[in-house]
Amino acid sequence: MAKLFFKYGTVFSAKSLNLIAAAYNYEIQGKKVLLLIPAIDSRSKGAVSTRAGLSMPAELVGPKSNILTIFKKHLKKKENIDCVLVDECQMLTEKHIDQLREIVDTYHTSVICYGLRVSYTLELFEASERLLALADKLEEIKTICWFCNDKATHNLKLLDGKPQYIGNPIEIGGLEKYLPVCFACYKNPKL
Repeated sequence: MAKLFFKYGTVFSAKSLNLIAAAYNYEIQGKKVLLLIPAIDSRSKGAVSTRAGLSMPAELVGPKSNILTIFKKHLKKKENIDCVLVDECQMLTEKHIDQLREIVDTYHTSVICYGLRVSYTLELFEASERLLALADKLEEIKTICWFCNDKATHNLKLLDGKPQYIGNPIEIGGLEKYLPVCFACYKNPKL
């Protein structure tokens, strides 16, 4: 039975690596996957990529894109989509999440979304909040805190080596900007 999954974790919890592994598992079984990534992620260049050097092409989803239209385009090409995999789903809109839900319900195709639950400002992303409301299954992808050995639960943003707690929740960046931390280290980072 098709389901909508939200697999969330902090920065550097290998969400993209998990997505590529899932895509690979489908493809070695001769099944077709549709990979999507938000166009706002300027690092993507139309691909899901990992820090481990793995990469797979993905369709870009802009703020005004209709994911149903993208999905139906593949169906018109006589491509049977067995699963939709979405990277960096927190950068999508609420409307996009509703469209993904419709793919599950109307086309009986599972959708697996990978992304962050909350921003470094401790705010739920619009898309993540919608996924928490609509997903059939929630799964945490775990990693450890940058400063201690506790489970990382939050994202710490650094600017010139100093913690930042306010600002635009969606700012593209990697290890030069964000660290996975437990809540204690989020409040009092051991810098």
